[in-house]
Amino acid sequence: MSGTQSVDLFKGQSRLPKFAVPKRYDLRLTPDLAACKFTGTVCVVVDIVGDTKFLVLNAADLVVTEGSVSFRNQDSSQVGYQISANPVIAVREGSALGEGTIRIGFSGILNDQMKGFYRSTYEYNGEKKNMAVTQFEPADARRCFPCWDEPAFKATFKITLEVPHDLVALSNMPVVEEKLNGLVKTLFFEESPIMSTYLVAVVVGLFDYVEDTASDGTKVRVYCQVGKTSQGNFALDVAVKTLDLYTRYFSVPYSLPKLDMVAIPDFLPGLWRIMVWLLIVKQLCFMMIVAVVVAHELAHQWFGNLVTMEWWTHLWLNEGFATWVSYLAADSLFPEWKIWTQFLDETTEGLRLDALEESHPIEVDVNHASEIDEIFDDISYRKGASVIRMLHSYLGAECFQYACSNAKTEDLWSVLEEESGVPVKMLMNSWTKQKGYPVVTVKIKENSLEFEQSQFLSSGSNGEGQWMVPITICHGSYESQKNFLLKTTSENLQIGEVGVSLFGKEDHDKLENHWIKLNVDQTGFYRVKYDDVLTARLRSAIEGKQLSVADRFGILDDSYALCMACKLPLSSFLSLVDSFREELEYTVLSQLIAISYKVVRIVADATPELLGDVKQIFINLFQFSAEERRGPPRCNVTGELLTVLAELGHDSTRDEALKRFAVFLDDRNTPLLPPDTRKDSHAVVVDDFSAGGICCCDAGVDASNRSGYESLLRIYREADLSQEKGRVLSSLACCPDPQMVLVVLNFLLSSEVRSQDVFYGLAGGSREGRETAWQWLKDNWEHISKTWGSGFLIGRFISSIVSPFSSEEKAEEVSEFFSTRSRPNIARTLRQSIERVRINSNWVQHVRLDDSLPPLINALLSPTGKR
Repeated sequence: MSGTQSVDLFKGQSRLPKFAVPKRYDLRLTPDLAACKFTGTVCVVVDIVGDTKFLVLNAADLVVTEGSVSFRNQDSSQVGYQISANPVIAVREGSALGEGTIRIGFSGILNDQMKGFYRSTYEYNGEKKNMAVTQFEPADARRCFPCWDEPAFKATFKITLEVPHDLVALSNMPVVEEKLNGLVKTLFFEESPIMSTYLVAVVVGLFDYVEDTASDGTKVRVYCQVGKTSQGNFALDVAVKTLDLYTRYFSVPYSLPKLDMVAIPDFLPGLWRIMVWLLIVKQLCFMMIVAVVVAHELAHQWFGNLVTMEWWTHLWLNEGFATWVSYLAADSLFPEWKIWTQFLDETTEGLRLDALEESHPIEVDVNHASEIDEIFDDISYRKGASVIRMLHSYLGAECFQYACSNAKTEDLWSVLEEESGVPVKMLMNSWTKQKGYPVVTVKIKENSLEFEQSQFLSSGSNGEGQWMVPITICHGSYESQKNFLLKTTSENLQIGEVGVSLFGKEDHDKLENHWIKLNVDQTGFYRVKYDDVLTARLRSAIEGKQLSVADRFGILDDSYALCMACKLPLSSFLSLVDSFREELEYTVLSQLIAISYKVVRIVADATPELLGDVKQIFINLFQFSAEERRGPPRCNVTGELLTVLAELGHDSTRDEALKRFAVFLDDRNTPLLPPDTRKDSHAVVVDDFSAGGICCCDAGVDASNRSGYESLLRIYREADLSQEKGRVLSSLACCPDPQMVLVVLNFLLSSEVRSQDVFYGLAGGSREGRETAWQWLKDNWEHISKTWGSGFLIGRFISSIVSPFSSEEKAEEVSEFFSTRSRPNIARTLRQSIERVRINSNWVQHVRLDDSLPPLINALLSPTGKR
């Protein structure tokens, strides 16, 4: 077989061959920040473990320097030549086993894709500057240097950087030597521990930092914008305390000599975008987010980085565990926050996605690197974290306090099973090996409770899944619980068992009218459907303020999901919503607000003649909360309440919003809306912006009067805070005038909007503008695909624009358009988006058939209201 024919065998393969294993990388990079280019060389010590003449590496978007590829055997004989640049394939003479060294020279572009070795921009003294940043997870180290870019191919890394003398250059390890040659300095970094390529990190830019030392002596630094070092203190404090906490919790010391965190303006996963928020905002809601994010990333230092998965099938365990333990850490550090109520958002988003027929198991087979981006989703992160929390709650905290020595699922379950005596592997396989989750239907019949599980699907279809479900029950009190494992499709439980368990025999006669709540505090990853009798009792319990925040949230969210799936009439759901009319808790109110937007949209499509009345129901609901709530102790929902009231058409709120907005335009120092630079009140300013006229519908933006749009654009351009720019883009997206929607969408593609910020302007677009947005997507698909097509961000264009539609005809149209334009990294997202369109279509039809809806609305809007 010729050399060329043999090389062809390796091209397009999903995995690298295993006949050569990298042991050590010596990587030298020279970035040119002005030209946005870089050059480099890599020397890799390779252990040849199989009979081969070929060395196959990953490389993408790199130019291999002509004549630079060579291979040196153990005996120092040098042979080999380049055959292909992507992948890099070198041929050597002979096929002796043992170690050798391959050397490759290369060059590349500091791209604007936020992956590989890319450029990020910032302003310093009014001048736009570039920094060079790496983002290699999951499979983009190959865009920086030729390598074995799969997590199983672990090696050590010795990195050398040549950079301008006045810039800061960081990598995984500390600098061991620095040489200055004129205006260029060369930094030699200590060799790293054994790790995967996606963990290699390089940052080159202009930074200041604050630092502290953990109790074990580890130096911790937060790098941030020059002149703003004091604003990194909270992140630093969280990092130091979390480092100490994890060292105790895992009973394993932190394994590296330093810990650096860097605020990067453009960073794909959004981690350090949140860090930028932290550097500016001291409001507690943002502090919660930052604490969780910092704790999440630090968790990877024990679970998922230095001890990492062999392939991306087990991604969920890395990310799910890090997500779960980040809340555990935040709760330990800041118990007054009651952070587990915020975790409900994680569970809810996981439930939303996993209710699709086009979901995927937690453990999903990944056949090619191009498919990896799609599994960095709410299943891996949020369902994964929620299932771990469910298991933690069922087994108890002590079982989870161990050192995690291997990220393979089977090994983890074995350890937990041995420690707990519970069949953990069987239980968890039912949650990780199959997609979806159950809805547990509970009915009261004579003296027993009947439980039945079936797969929940938002489409309303019948699924075939079956799970081992950890059931928790409260009956009229939180003082004690009844727990059991629902192993079969159905099971009965005598109320006497629950009553005796909770109250004792003497109180059995009092149990008849007590409320019964399953999935106590929403620690389980499943939904619950109650019969009419039990639902009525829960409504009374909500009105009587007898249920916890988490349980009120869970009842609301489960009922909303059942309504969407056409398993509960909208009239019944609105009757339940009425029981929340005196709700004041942020977590529940925020969910009510999100649900109100979706219900209003569906009613607009299904029964537009009822739209005004449905809006009024929600206005009445939120008006009480807005008037009663006076500065919450934790997260500020006042802005959300004022925004939803304005968008629903509450006249006095709209009038006040316009007045505040007008004052702000004339006086940027007005106390009504303090300027962006007022760090301490920034989050309140953002809320007031939303309540005070930033929404296009409130600012009077249409094609004949662009003054509102131009005012918003001026605010965007003058804002120096990324979250403020994002808020303005989100507000622009809600414009109801289709012509202005097109103007806004075209602005998103301009150089004024950062690549990752585009999605602020796509999310939450107006119902009136959705056809315009769809046509814009089709007209610009080639450009969008070229610009964002190599990562998971492109999927957000599809999901944001396609998912809001609600007709079978639109589902067919979308399917037809993408029939010749799909690609592996958007295939699943496309199918999910089309499924959501069909779910909305079914829901619209179901609402139209709800004969109880008009009389229920009349009852709720009557002078006395429905009681």
